[in-house]
Amino acid sequence: MKTDVALGLMSGTSADGLTICAVTVRPFKVLAFKNYSYPRLLQQKLLHAYECNAPQLSALNFELGRLYARCAQKFLRQHPFLAKHIAVVGSHGQTVYHGPQDTIPNTLQIGEPAFLACALGVPVVSDFRPKDIALGGQGAPLIPFFDAFLWGKKAPRTLVNIGGISNVTAVGRGVKTTGFDAGPGNTLMDLFCQQTLSKPFDKNGLLAARGKADEETVRRLLTLPFFTKRPPKSLDKNTFGENFLKQHFSSASTPADVLATLNLFTAAAITRALCFLPSACRKQIAVCGGGAFNQTLLNNLKRLNPSARVYTTDQDGLHPLAKESAAFAVMAFEALHSKTNHCARATGAKHNAVLGKITLCK
Repeated sequence: MKTDVALGLMSGTSADGLTICAVTVRPFKVLAFKNYSYPRLLQQKLLHAYECNAPQLSALNFELGRLYARCAQKFLRQHPFLAKHIAVVGSHGQTVYHGPQDTIPNTLQIGEPAFLACALGVPVVSDFRPKDIALGGQGAPLIPFFDAFLWGKKAPRTLVNIGGISNVTAVGRGVKTTGFDAGPGNTLMDLFCQQTLSKPFDKNGLLAARGKADEETVRRLLTLPFFTKRPPKSLDKNTFGENFLKQHFSSASTPADVLATLNLFTAAAITRALCFLPSACRKQIAVCGGGAFNQTLLNNLKRLNPSARVYTTDQDGLHPLAKESAAFAVMAFEALHSKTNHCARATGAKHNAVLGKITLCK
């Protein structure tokens, strides 16, 4: 029986769960997707994995690999029509550390792929970032390849993914696809909610909507070197983490005011990034990731970009939470067939390549 379905697995910087997506590649279609939440204890272990010693990190790598395999098996039990058609699995893994600017440029994702290969009996493509760094790139973002795959022949637009970190891609007819990390996504807002309010996040931005943003703080933060630096550029999740939150956001303010300021800062950082993109792409801004469900964040983006149409990717037929896992499904399928799955222009790598390491099932 023909096998033409690819599975994609994505666990983002917020480490709140694993998203699995099944797609056909040509023609592209999302067949099914689902998010599997991590237990709170595992989430905390992943968020602090960069503090682990070698034995702890090795154990966590295998623990996560086993969990990925169990989730993938559960996904296929829930969608049994897919099981006989799976050709390949693409697994991004969980980023522990991302340091392309270090003295020795490096990046590390965990989630041992051998468990997926053995459990599902199909090849698994993983560890997509290191080859890009070996070619002189930042190792991120990788999604611009997929953005070009889907939107490259359509009207120019900016794709904005708002996960823990936000990133942008310029794509469309007549546009040389490019992209880069823009700044914080949900990470600062989520951290504040978890540390101050004992809740995982500000659902729909409702609390932020009740606060008053400190616009002077936002203007000041946008003068930090990262925001004025020209791309290519990428971020480790801890760049905008606990230390940043403590340093720049006063506990004397009300929770609503802090969240309003963090929300505006996130939108303003994305807006600041647009100045590095072709003007033709700034007229349409398509948002995906968890931030697409924060209405206050969308409202801030609309207010800061009054001449643009700001919308979520579901209007283009792609659920905002499915995009990244779908991307790694497509990238795995291309890698399995030795086809380029890379946008070197976005990362600064020397040339396009076939990214990912293949773990065979036999």
